[in-house]
Amino acid sequence: MKKALVVGINNYLSAPLNGCINDASALGSIIETHGDGSPNFDVRLETNITTKSELKEKIVDLFEGDADAALFYFSGHGFLNDIGGYIVTPDFKKYDEGVSMDEILNIVNKSKIKDKIIILDCCHSGTMGTPNITGGNMTHIAEGVSILTASKKDEYAMEINGHGVFTNLLLDALQGGSADLRGHITPGSIYAYIDQALGAWEQRPVFKTNITRFTSLRVVNPQVPLEVLRKIIEYFPEPSCQFSLNPSFEDTNSIDIEHNVIEPYAKSENVAKFKHLQKFQSVGLVVPVDADYMYFAAMNSKSCKLTALGYHYWRLVKDKRI
Repeated sequence: MKKALVVGINNYLSAPLNGCINDASALGSIIETHGDGSPNFDVRLETNITTKSELKEKIVDLFEGDADAALFYFSGHGFLNDIGGYIVTPDFKKYDEGVSMDEILNIVNKSKIKDKIIILDCCHSGTMGTPNITGGNMTHIAEGVSILTASKKDEYAMEINGHGVFTNLLLDALQGGSADLRGHITPGSIYAYIDQALGAWEQRPVFKTNITRFTSLRVVNPQVPLEVLRKIIEYFPEPSCQFSLNPSFEDTNSIDIEHNVIEPYAKSENVAKFKHLQKFQSVGLVVPVDADYMYFAAMNSKSCKLTALGYHYWRLVKDKRI
């Protein structure tokens, strides 16, 4: 029960664009499924819209009903005047440039759909969510709404090599770049990913939200398999515990391998646990104690412990939220 309207417009007679249809097609293809191929959003890809009325009708239709989530993505021209911001349609004319961002916000705010996500890759897109009636200084979005835009209200959105700079990063984020350890990708994690990638002198993305529950846009294969992650409470019964290591945990400490080995020799059950602990360390959940690397912690009979992030996921597992 998740639907998406994905719009890309290149064909503006006096100011054609090159990458918007590419961006919309790529985004639609990614969000149709999760990382494992299971269904995600039911996508309607629109690349031949010619009129303001046609686009507005499709936006109204998207946010009707009571689906779990509705996502609106637009790549094209954006326009800002004294009245407010607009996503521009090919039939634009002075004082009627396209669909008003304030009007879209009104439609979205009234929608009964649980999660409503708006993603705009167009110039002046940061205007979305700050109605002109408030002077453009106050955000007014209803509960369940998240807005992610390519630029601030007074900035342009750039295209490079046939793709929007913002959407290029958005696609990377959705393919797993912004996933948490469980593989979940949220509007907030996407914003953090894009924000870190764009420098201080470039266009700045904008994120506005009013949510009271977790919103996942896509799920990819987690960095740590969930069945392994759940073992964190087995290895660390309490978050303050340290896991004691010795040479039997190191796979290469075996008489079958031609180099100096020490007792106790590698044991298969300990080696399996150690591989999990090394995986935890690789994603920042665990650190060795009094050693630079897990290998030396094992060979010198030291230990490892949870990091602050490790404690966070320990708690999630303990509370059966993973």
